[in-house]
Amino acid sequence: MMDPVILISILVGLVVVLLVVGAPLKPVRFLGNVAVKLVIGALMLFFVNAFGSFIDFHIPINGVTAAVSGILGVPGVVLLIVVKQFII
Repeated sequence: MMDPVILISILVGLVVVLLVVGAPLKPVRFLGNVAVKLVIGALMLFFVNAFGSFIDFHIPINGVTAAVSGILGVPGVVLLIVVKQFII
């Protein structure tokens, strides 16, 4: 398994390359947008976990939770918090 720092560095590098060069093909642009949304979702969850550590609250950061928070944005993060608090 790859070290998380290396994996995140590769993803950030790919996002930067796509932003600088641009993606002429629609599928590549779509994958770039999805990658950016996943990274943003993971960052939002990271900040929720950073502030939640004060009250012993943690949401695991994985592909599903990053996708939910990345695609739905702040309402997705709120949804994950509600699910964690009241259902699980």
